[in-house]
Formats: sequence, C-alpha cells, structure tokens
Amino acid sequence: MARRFIVDADSLPSLPGMMLVTIEALKELGGSASIHELDEKVIEIEGVTEAEQTHPMSGNDNRARINYYLAWSRTYLKRGGAIINSARGVWAVTESGLAISSLEQTQEIYEQVSLEERERSKEKRNIAKSNQSQSDYEQSEADHRQDGWKTDLLGVLTNISPDAFERLAQRLLREAGFTKVEVRGKSGDGGIDGVGVLRVNLVSFQVYFQCKRWKGSVGSKEIRDFRGALQGRADKGLFITTGYFTGQASDEATRDGAIAIDLIDGERLCELLKENKLGVETKMVEHIFIDPEWFQEL
Repeated sequence: MARRFIVDADSLPSLPGMMLVTIEALKELGGSASIHELDEKVIEIEGVTEAEQTHPMSGNDNRARINYYLAWSRTYLKRGGAIINSARGVWAVTESGLAISSLEQTQEIYEQVSLEERERSKEKRNIAKSNQSQSDYEQSEADHRQDGWKTDLLGVLTNISPDAFERLAQRLLREAGFTKVEVRGKSGDGGIDGVGVLRVNLVSFQVYFQCKRWKGSVGSKEIRDFRGALQGRADKGLFITTGYFTGQASDEATRDGAIAIDLIDGERLCELLKENKLGVETKMVEHIFIDPEWFQEL
C-alpha cells in the first residue's frame, strides 16, 4: 500500500492523509484511544520509519514533527465531527467518522475546516460585535492551545541546569512514592543518573533511572545502552526525558526477556508535574457573558 503521508525535516506532510490514517487507527483500537496509543497505531499502520520520527519542531516546541501534525489532524477531524475527545484525553470516533474510508472524504473535511478557520480569522477582527462571537472564538482558541502550557513548561525545563533537572526528577520520584532516592550526578556511570526504591504492597523494587534534558527524539539505541548499564544491578529501569521516544524505542523498552524500562516523555513529564503541583499551578478563571435575549423576554 502506498504511503498516505511522509514526514521530513522541512515540508508540510499531507494532513488529509494523516487524518485518514488516524481514523483507521481509531477503528483498529476499538473506537477509542489515548493520544499515545493513537499516535503509536498511526505510526504502525503507515510504517513510519524511526528516522521520520526524529525530526523535531523548531523553536521551543519539543515535540516531534509527526506528533505536532498528528495533533493538527485530530483538530481537523474533531471540527469536522469525525472524532471527539474527553477531558481525560481519550479520543473516540463518531458515527460519521466510522463512515470515512477514503482520502477524498478527509480532503473534504480538511478543506471545509480550513474555510471555517479563515472565517474565524475574520470574526476575530470583529470580535467586539457580539458576545456570541467572542464565546465561539475563545472556544476555538482553547481547542488550539489546550496543551500550550506544556510547550512553555518544556521550554523552561530545557533551560535549567542538568543538576537542577536531576533534583527535579528526584523530587518527582519521591512525590510518586519512591524512597531512598539517590542522585548520582557526575559520579553516575553507564548513563545511570540515580536510583530509588519503590514498594508495591509487600514487594519492593530497586529502580535505576536516567533523566535527560533532550530536545528531539530518544531512539532504540539509547534504550539499549541504558539497559546495558542496568544488567546485574536493577529490577527495573526508568528513563525520563523532556524529548520524546520513537516507536522503536518504546518497543525496545518492553522487549520480552529483557529488563523492563518505563518511559516518561516530555508530555507525560508535564502532566506529572501538574498532578503533583511541582512548579505548575492551575487557576480557575471566571468568564462572565451577558444574555441580551433574556432581558428582551421580560
């Protein structure tokens, strides 16, 4: 089967192609999936190479280009009514999405949503005309920027010192229930940055971890090198990075017969820092809108 999209370092991949494969992936996953599951399935279906997964976005955005554009493909499908997402980050295909099976259909959605986006730009210039247009615009902006704080946070994390990042990892592991968490710093060997003990009921595990402020991808080679340093030392490994893991790296981390390595990429790291309120604060903002029609009905 011919590829529906190609990801390189510069050009824009085919969003309609990505949209079609996203629908196929959701169908294969039973109709719903987390972002991670969905991206992995798209990569598997389309046969995206590890090299394609390593192209990073420019600037402070730590995501891979493929993940960035897959996020946009979900946005187009959502606005086209083909998929929906919950507050917990689970995406699901709708009844109209189930009917999509061709590139022509996703191309039509892409063109329609693009047209609506141009109209929204016009509305932005006339935002003061009505409260309703303001509400619609703010919802559109929320859809676009719902994960913008993660990009900002990753920008902060990549600019702190390696020692500070190791201390952050140490604090996070302690918050997660680890004890005896030791950071080895420059004395670490074989890529091991620290060690901790995690107790689960009656059983405890010694976990060695590596934490790296990387922009870009972590491939299968880095996972194999880290596992090599763990041989004869640990029950499990934990790899924490501000970057992202390729599909091959994820496969290598869970390879049968080898020491299991849990992976925390930049997106998951941001979520954990938010959950544990480590440098991330959530504030509730009150929006007040006037309903003129209510007064007219008096």
